[in-house]
Amino acid sequence: MEVTASTPEQRQESAGARSTQLHRSSLSAAFITLLVISAASPLSVVAGGFPIGILLGNGAGTPALVLMALGILLVFAAGYTAMAARVTSAGGFYAMIARGLGGRAGGAAAMVAILGYVTLQFALYGMLGAVASEALLAEFKVNVPWWGCALVAMASVAYFGYRQIDFSARILAAFVMAEYLVVLTLDLLILRHGGAEGINAHAFAPSVVAGGNPFIGLLFCFAAFIGFEATTIYSEEAKDPKRSIPIATYAAILLVGCFYSFSLWCLVLGAGSSKVVGMIAALSDPTNFLYSLSETYAGSTFTVVLRSMFIASIYAGLIAFHNSTARYFYSMGREGLLPERLGWTHPRFQSPHVASLLQTALCAVVVVGFALIHADPVLTVFAWLSNLATVCVLTLMIATAFAVVAFFFHKTHGYSFARVRLLPVTASLALCTVLALAVANFHVLTGASKGISAALLCLVPVSAAIGWIVANRLSTRDPTRFSSLGQDRL
Repeated sequence: MEVTASTPEQRQESAGARSTQLHRSSLSAAFITLLVISAASPLSVVAGGFPIGILLGNGAGTPALVLMALGILLVFAAGYTAMAARVTSAGGFYAMIARGLGGRAGGAAAMVAILGYVTLQFALYGMLGAVASEALLAEFKVNVPWWGCALVAMASVAYFGYRQIDFSARILAAFVMAEYLVVLTLDLLILRHGGAEGINAHAFAPSVVAGGNPFIGLLFCFAAFIGFEATTIYSEEAKDPKRSIPIATYAAILLVGCFYSFSLWCLVLGAGSSKVVGMIAALSDPTNFLYSLSETYAGSTFTVVLRSMFIASIYAGLIAFHNSTARYFYSMGREGLLPERLGWTHPRFQSPHVASLLQTALCAVVVVGFALIHADPVLTVFAWLSNLATVCVLTLMIATAFAVVAFFFHKTHGYSFARVRLLPVTASLALCTVLALAVANFHVLTGASKGISAALLCLVPVSAAIGWIVANRLSTRDPTRFSSLGQDRL
């Protein structure tokens, strides 16, 4: 009697037509760290996000809030990395939640993850288009619409996403090192000149940290870390994933967090802790804050380099998020939550090329759609969608923390009680507080009306409900595939 294959891999193997495996053992811990740091877009966050966070938040005390966010994320990472060593799957958050809380919860998480990462891609194209368009006009007197710059960048990002992941990693390595170098150079120049009011630690004084609106400031700090969690997405392509994924996760969190806090401290010194809020408020565009300090402490030539690296930083983030989003689509296609074609990989590059093409098509449709309605690429496209992505990632982190506790509830697999139970619960409580603040202040973060803000937030539970329904249908249609959701792939 003929036996029918029950998994996508077995069916495609028997057909001999399609590959579903990613490029194994192609990424070291260092390359994964670079991919994740690129997703965090450190320079674009320092130049674009944090000046607004300083203005709306607690002003000069923002560097201390970064360290607070860093501490919470390190607590979260304790259980996250423990589970990453037991669940090797490109599904990332979705795979962990499926293993810890069940397939239906995994399906819900998968759709929320898709919503979060896709909207973040849309947001970054808005920011890149606006900054590149402005730069072309300022430097070369060439007037190119923001959407034109975005579509050109999109074509090259699609090329990188279609090829082997290590090819993208090498490109990103150059971008990351360059953007760190230029910002740290400015930091050191500010310190050498003694800043505006001398070298001091006022930014870390309790009265300064508690000043203004520290809750808003903390939300900007958490948004700045988005991307660090992508380490597990590359686990199937990692060399020795059970070792390299935890290393890459901790390295990414610490490098990004320390870089943010140190650089923000230097920028506050450059403006003067008592003057920094007023200086940013006086600018027509808060993102020019970094350039103003660069003109003062480094000169106009360095500022031109800094502007170029700002664009490169956003571009690097687009490449990184394109790769991670494509792997979510790929994982869901492979496991039956989305059309199976998305789970195919390229016969030569072993990349999720079908999922990558889908991601490019979605971005093109959305960019053109926003262009047709004449939406502002920064105040609408970036502000609305990047903050929606932050809410999605916070939601997934909370669910993952609970999934860690559930996964290790009956058997700790050699990990301590604190690492797989106490710390994940502590992290979930802290993250729930941050999420509640984000929801309550969403209209402040986005600059949108309360009605639009509520509509955007509703997309999160709607996506989760769709994912739950899709997973539930899979459980009825193909119980074997449903039971394998999030399973270890190595």
